[in-house]
Amino acid sequence: MVRLHDIAPDQPKKARKRLGRGTGSGTGKTAGRGHKGQKSRSGGGVRPGFEGGQMPLFRRLPKRGFTSRNKPEYAEVNVGRLNELDGVDEVTPEILLNRGVIKQLKDGLVVLGDGEVTRAFTVKAHRFSKQAEEKIEGAGGKAEVI
Repeated sequence: MVRLHDIAPDQPKKARKRLGRGTGSGTGKTAGRGHKGQKSRSGGGVRPGFEGGQMPLFRRLPKRGFTSRNKPEYAEVNVGRLNELDGVDEVTPEILLNRGVIKQLKDGLVVLGDGEVTRAFTVKAHRFSKQAEEKIEGAGGKAEVI
């Protein structure tokens, strides 16, 4: 039986290296920073993306397009996953959340067309791909936009 006092970490804990604590410690005096130069100074070093004065990559690459901050982000589910819901004739976003098919609803639910539909059911979602709609209706079901 494992008791609390028997538990040990997988790897032994290694003490952190204490810098600048005398020459006998092995990391005294310059404390692992070497001698002189920008990186040895307090607050020294260069900002992220700095390439020694060479034109940085983020400035060399062309900037194109625009990403809207207001674009809705949908929770996605494929029609193949809807088959796995046994005993459900009407599939709604709430049912998918409760069954753990989707983790969160975000701005709505979109049903995509990967997989096969073997039985008829009504699916209520905010959006459907053309392929998903065809597969659901092809199996005798209904695809309703909320």
